[in-house]
Amino acid sequence: MSNKQSVSIENKQNNIVEFKNAVIRHQENIILKDVNLEVKKGEFIYLIGKVGSGKSSLLKTMYAEVPVSEGYVFTVGYNLKKLKSKEIPYLRRKMGIIFQDFQLLSDRSVYENLNFVLKATGWKNKKEMDVRIRDVLTQVDMVHKGYKMPHQLSGGEQQRIGIARALLNEPELILADEPTGNLDPETTNDLMLLLFKISEMGKTVIMATHNYGMIDKYKARIIRCEDSHLKEDEAE
Repeated sequence: MSNKQSVSIENKQNNIVEFKNAVIRHQENIILKDVNLEVKKGEFIYLIGKVGSGKSSLLKTMYAEVPVSEGYVFTVGYNLKKLKSKEIPYLRRKMGIIFQDFQLLSDRSVYENLNFVLKATGWKNKKEMDVRIRDVLTQVDMVHKGYKMPHQLSGGEQQRIGIARALLNEPELILADEPTGNLDPETTNDLMLLLFKISEMGKTVIMATHNYGMIDKYKARIIRCEDSHLKEDEAE
């Protein structure tokens, strides 16, 4: 095997996300077509574009909420074109998903929110669950807020809990859909530092956003959804 072939195979194995000639639809409407994308382990990527351009649909395809209608899509070790419904929970355990509106359970404390996710993903040992919850709360600097109810937290604190929840199962890939959309500039700055810190620990982060000022401040690879296609912005 030539050195060139070896490098090519190594690069493919290093991809945590890969789209080849994929088509993403919502019912009969084509949202994105001719989608070709490779994301390597440990990358931080911004996904930008106008409202309705396909950012959220692209993320939802990665975690199998939107099915792949054509082409090839690979995420965290799974070929999504061949994915069986019973495999979807296993796929999602290898990902962490962060939402704009936090999506915390309002009738449970922070600790109970995180404990609920661990139970739902197969954890059974209470001591191990306690340790894991404390670990992720420490990572997001919220270790003393476990007893609080979501309504007792600020928006920034709720999003930190959302990030802690996304980290529970030590995912390979973090998908963040407008995670700072409901936050003020100072809180947004704190959250971006946290997300970049998570990326520096080896996690891949793909973040959909409208906040172009933040993109200028925190440099990373930029993928744009435009005219039903993905386009990569030139690195500065």
